[in-house]
Amino acid sequence: MHAITHALALAGSMTWEILWALILGFTLSAVVQAVVRKSTIVRLLGDDRPRTLAVASVLGAASSSCSYAAVALARSLFRKGANFTAAMAFEIGSTNLVVELGIILALLMGWQFTAAEFVGGPIMIVLVAVLFRLFVRSRLIEEARRQADRGMAGSMEGHAAMDMSVTGEGSFLRRLLSPRGFTSVSHVFVMEWAAILRDLIIGLLVAGAIGAWVPDSFWQNFFLTDHPVLSAIWGPIVGPVVAMLAFVCSIGNVPLAAVLWNGGISFGGVVAFIFADLLILPILNIYRKYYGTRMMLTILATFDAAMVASGYLVEILFGTAGLIPSERNAMVMEEGIRWNYTTWLNIVFLVLAAVLVVRFVRTGGVPMLRMMGGSPEAEHEHGGHQ
Repeated sequence: MHAITHALALAGSMTWEILWALILGFTLSAVVQAVVRKSTIVRLLGDDRPRTLAVASVLGAASSSCSYAAVALARSLFRKGANFTAAMAFEIGSTNLVVELGIILALLMGWQFTAAEFVGGPIMIVLVAVLFRLFVRSRLIEEARRQADRGMAGSMEGHAAMDMSVTGEGSFLRRLLSPRGFTSVSHVFVMEWAAILRDLIIGLLVAGAIGAWVPDSFWQNFFLTDHPVLSAIWGPIVGPVVAMLAFVCSIGNVPLAAVLWNGGISFGGVVAFIFADLLILPILNIYRKYYGTRMMLTILATFDAAMVASGYLVEILFGTAGLIPSERNAMVMEEGIRWNYTTWLNIVFLVLAAVLVVRFVRTGGVPMLRMMGGSPEAEHEHGGHQ
């Protein structure tokens, strides 16, 4: 019982530490999604030129999603005419280049990890694009498109199909501040939370359990910490493997990344581990359903190679610049809730969240929650309740 209590205490303290950041990140994402239509995104992703991939990455970062919803949305964009490589860049951006991920990395692990994420993410996208250009033939793309058009269900299909943006004339600010804009923000906010909640809870509980029950000596041996050069080589290779087997994706893998960092994984290994939320075993099965076995294996090979290479490059760049933290003291090992700036921020943002949830409920949002896992064929438009 003491061991269980200790694990839950660690999970609870991590939850309290990152709560305000999650609310802030999902609010910012909801604001963007309230005024940017998905049809606009499709028009901008018609090829795999560098400029298009940069736009895809930025739009993905603005359209924050859980990993399952991001994968479903990427297929939806691909079916509507987006270039496959651009759709993959969008997918990577929407899970690994988002504001809330950066804030939580900074809170739990330090600003260096936030910087590494936003340096490594574009590197990974460039590497994926190069690998696709070298090894993915048009025939395989057409096979994947035919499979995608079959509309086989994966996960979070209804959520990916929903377009809750506000249409009409007027500036960004005018549409956002209108009653329909407020409603749209509240709907996107709650739906994003509903999509991420399962993975976040699992990630926190897994991180709490591992942090409480697995001794550091195990991780130190596993990550070869007594051999700095071997550790730097081994970390980016094994990081994605641990992520794949942990079944934790989206923001939920940051607490586990903190545990692994305290345990001795290399700096580049942390980066590769976080990127690998798009390669966990359930998502690989969804790729198989979406695009066929050959494309699933291609995505696995190219993504993994890009993640490992990104980890190495980040390790070299940040090591050369002297930006790799010398201490391994991620927030995961602190227990308890203290009356400090985090508590005040949580109170403020919990009030904001409550306002948005009330608006969501009063404007007919509850029935939409039942549609989140719905059909990939459905296109759910925002109802525009006042």
